[in-house]
Amino acid sequence: MHKIGIIGLGHVGTTVAHILLLKGLADELVMIDQDEGKVEAEYYDFADSFARTETSAVLKCNDYGELADADIVITSFGDIEATARTGDRFAELPINKKNAAEVGQKIKASGFKGILLNISNPCDAIVNELQKATGMPHQRIFGTGTFLDTARLQRAVGAHFGEAPQNVSGFVLGEHGNSQFSAWSTVRLDGQPISQFADAGQVDLAKLDEEIRQSAFRVVAGKGYTSTAIATCAVRIVEAIFNDKHEFMPASVYLEQFGTYIGYPAVIGKNGVEKIVPVKLPAAEAEKLAASAKTIKEKEDA
Repeated sequence: MHKIGIIGLGHVGTTVAHILLLKGLADELVMIDQDEGKVEAEYYDFADSFARTETSAVLKCNDYGELADADIVITSFGDIEATARTGDRFAELPINKKNAAEVGQKIKASGFKGILLNISNPCDAIVNELQKATGMPHQRIFGTGTFLDTARLQRAVGAHFGEAPQNVSGFVLGEHGNSQFSAWSTVRLDGQPISQFADAGQVDLAKLDEEIRQSAFRVVAGKGYTSTAIATCAVRIVEAIFNDKHEFMPASVYLEQFGTYIGYPAVIGKNGVEKIVPVKLPAAEAEKLAASAKTIKEKEDA
């Protein structure tokens, strides 16, 4: 029996809930949002679908006490309009810093002992804030981080060469935001270093890196928010936890050397962050990672 809580039923939280229910990953789903009318509406919309779906779940609404025995809690509160207006996920920091403190205290008071996965932006800073509020060990609280940005890298590189995104490996590292960077030293296409294609003049890596960084805002410009891709990433992480996959992926994890959460490769399993995997980066990329960590800390503390 799997029990999942979702806090924040905006576009992302609702999409996460929908995918979890369709895949049968939640036997019980606790939906929490400040807008009680929205929670009630989603309750009935999902419940009305169960007569036509292969799976169903017990739905519970706006009760933090129900999180006490939850396996996973997903936080997806926020104000996407602030990000859309500014083109900077840190525009959501003032409201989400307050939300993280309030939500974190309520999660702690509930007696929750599971794994907390954060989506709310700015993702890395908000994981920091949630960890402070809950006192949870770093292993059991982390964020989606650059898992989505890495998927965007796979899509962009694959599309450039007319190949499937699954044929591309490697990482986007750093902040899930403007200081992120494509770690081209880690990227492979069909098992071959991307550098060899760049050296042959087949791809402009600087141009592609900027395209990847701006991918979210291209989506936001067209429909006002992002939802499907990030929700899919969150659900993939849920599957890695429930199936104890020990799956290697970039996520927003706590790096001691920087004193902050940041997008970096880790192994995810039933205990959350099973281990963080050191990646040997060339000097230029190592500097970018350090600079991104500094950005997160400075903006969070401002």
